[in-house]
Amino acid sequence: MSGYPHSQFESMASDKQHDRYMQQCIELAKLARGQTSPNPMVGSVIVKNDQVIGKGFHPKAGQPHAEVFAIREALQTGEDLSNATLYVNLEPCNHHGRTPPCSEAIIQASIGNVVVGAIDCDPRVAGTGCDRLRASGINVITGILEPQCLELNEAFFHRVKTGLPFGIFKYAMTLDGKIATTSGHSYWITGSEARGMVHDLRVGCDAIITGGNTVRLDNPNLNTHGLSEHCPLRVVVTRSCDLPDQANLWKITDTEKTLVITLPDVNLELKQKLRDRQVEVLELVDISPLAIMQELGRRGCNQVLWECGGRLAAAAIKEKMVQKIYGFIAPKIIGGFTAPSPIGDLGLDLMTEAIDLKMTKVSQVGADLLVVGYV
Repeated sequence: MSGYPHSQFESMASDKQHDRYMQQCIELAKLARGQTSPNPMVGSVIVKNDQVIGKGFHPKAGQPHAEVFAIREALQTGEDLSNATLYVNLEPCNHHGRTPPCSEAIIQASIGNVVVGAIDCDPRVAGTGCDRLRASGINVITGILEPQCLELNEAFFHRVKTGLPFGIFKYAMTLDGKIATTSGHSYWITGSEARGMVHDLRVGCDAIITGGNTVRLDNPNLNTHGLSEHCPLRVVVTRSCDLPDQANLWKITDTEKTLVITLPDVNLELKQKLRDRQVEVLELVDISPLAIMQELGRRGCNQVLWECGGRLAAAAIKEKMVQKIYGFIAPKIIGGFTAPSPIGDLGLDLMTEAIDLKMTKVSQVGADLLVVGYV
């Protein structure tokens, strides 16, 4: 494992013990899926004599970080923490933001050992958190379950590096590559298990982007169907703003919000009706996928789900606004030369120009297949 120093601390716990407690950190961090942006998901446990005496996770931006919750719980036990070990899936922060630096909280609690999953790529941290701990005499090792820790916060790392959210394109198609019949009917292509997985995928996202045609044809809800109190911002992209007066997305609640991004000077009457219903309407001269993601990045979105038709999907892929694909394939055949497919024209003429997905994983979800890969 990368980052291990040769020290007495290294012999104090086995690799399996480190992995076990780091996995606990990851599971704790996931409790706040979709709710921490623009911050990462972080969990922490404090261990002494192979017993967890403190644990916590970062619930949302502005709230204390995971290490602080774990330290508070550990201090309540009255235990001496000088020979305890704090585990955390991401390097402790070392700067003042909305909250004080976690590196200082760890030092003040006199914790003797710290085990880190992944180094934080945020330039305000970027190794300085571990450096600060080591300078205070704390034993620090890094790289425990590093691939899993990096994947957990891949969206956060992407936004920090690019200023843009991490884009996921999700679609469901028949075995012959259709997302609807020639009449446009699409309910349901996949089974309930796959649809449940999509609802769970939404839980981890900050926004869902769809197009006007999807609103007109499918009247989607684009929510998490009760899996979480968190509902991503529902974003409708439309050039014409030719949208129905009544739609499920116009039902606004404390947790379910909708943003319509459209051009100026089109369908002004409907825009006013939507605003009267507390739907946010944003008029932009440029509503390209890049412009949309720049706007969502400014709003602090880490991860965005593209749930849209083929034309918008193709535009997003061509502009490199999609980093990961979830493709559900149902064992059904529908036929039809004019039946729509998941992705529109990408301008590719040769098979050698095809976009290869990297690190692909194939699994079965109910009767359906799921292919996940990185663009």
